[in-house]
Amino acid sequence: MPRWACRTSAVAVTMLFAASAVAQDYAGREKLRAQSNEFRKDVIRVANGVYVAVGYSASNVILIQGGTGSIIVDTATDPVAAKAIRTAFGELLRAPVRAIIYTHSHPDHTGGATVFAGTDRPEIISHQRLVDAVPDIGRAGRDGGDQFGMTLPASMYINAGVQLEVGRVTPPTREGYLAPTRTFSSDELPLTIAGVQLQLLYTPGETADAISVWLPEKRVLMPGDDFFRAFPNISPIRGARPRSPEDWIASLEKMLALGPESVAPSHTRPVLGAALARAALTAYRDGIKSVLDQTLQGMKQGERPDELVAHIKLPPALAANPFLQEFYGGVEWTVRGIYADRVGWFDGNATNLFPLPEKDRAKRLVALIGGADRLLSSAREALAAREFEWAAELADYALTNDSANTNAKRIKAQALTELAERQINAIARNYYLSSAMYLLRDLPPQ
Repeated sequence: MPRWACRTSAVAVTMLFAASAVAQDYAGREKLRAQSNEFRKDVIRVANGVYVAVGYSASNVILIQGGTGSIIVDTATDPVAAKAIRTAFGELLRAPVRAIIYTHSHPDHTGGATVFAGTDRPEIISHQRLVDAVPDIGRAGRDGGDQFGMTLPASMYINAGVQLEVGRVTPPTREGYLAPTRTFSSDELPLTIAGVQLQLLYTPGETADAISVWLPEKRVLMPGDDFFRAFPNISPIRGARPRSPEDWIASLEKMLALGPESVAPSHTRPVLGAALARAALTAYRDGIKSVLDQTLQGMKQGERPDELVAHIKLPPALAANPFLQEFYGGVEWTVRGIYADRVGWFDGNATNLFPLPEKDRAKRLVALIGGADRLLSSAREALAAREFEWAAELADYALTNDSANTNAKRIKAQALTELAERQINAIARNYYLSSAMYLLRDLPPQ
């Protein structure tokens, strides 16, 4: 082979490996892009007389046809979305609406009730715990807008993991909420509405007020937010309390025991067919249980959070399952949430009983490294080496000492953007990018 041909071949191989590395770098982001297909607008027939509207709102709305009217399960984020869904249902929605059922208290499920109620005066049904939860929504936590990318430009936004968008077009509102007129506090409430037999099952999971709707004659399960096509958000980063994995597992066991032939969650598309439904619910239960069991076992051995997250993973078959991809919740966040919920903030290291104040620690570290200029030089080297977490941390030390440090802001913003572009998790991506945008917002152009 001629020497030039060898060189050409070597260059081609090098380029191939480089392209492969780049593709691998962004594999998570591309999976997240593909997840947007879950939210394409559609009215899907789940079973005879049961339809779900997907993609018109942050959450799905489910229509159950009865002989003397209709039942609505969840009502969309706001009146604007609810009107679009009511139009999409068209003649499928048989007047009057006899009942509206809330699966839980989150605003994206309860914000369009006035549109579906109209002048029909339907019963509004929920668990009693929803009534207690609604006044507390949004209190004592961070603003959740950044995890949903509410302020991001369209060019930077992909989706919100289990929904296309939350509040980016129409601001969140409680304008369309209607308070329940009927509640229950037991584990089950059997009903017949408009000639349709229903069972409302108390199934705490993502919320403590969560219920599932079961149609025994049609074998259709509506699990609200206790199941969807993404790993569950057991430990939210927006400042909410961790959700109980034990309760979630028990609720999924209850659903599996029903033997549903179709599952219509309140986010992502329905699962049709008994075998597929059972496999999906089983994987969801097993995924949560695996992370819980591994975490508790590691804690018994004295492992701290950083040690736990270094080795706790889903088993390969579950990690590859389409219903356990980390588009929304995350394994690492779940581990940290379980640890904090079980044993509190202290990780067992005596040094951390009364740690140095953040500003004092940063000042000492910057001096140890050789000053702010040397620190930021190391941060730039970390960026070049694609060590983005380390670059962001180094920039933080500088910003703790000098919150107006322009160079540190630019470095941290670049590091967060690079981390975002490599994320499969929509919440993490949106939070990274929102934080980067805030850092750059008031800076002069370079």
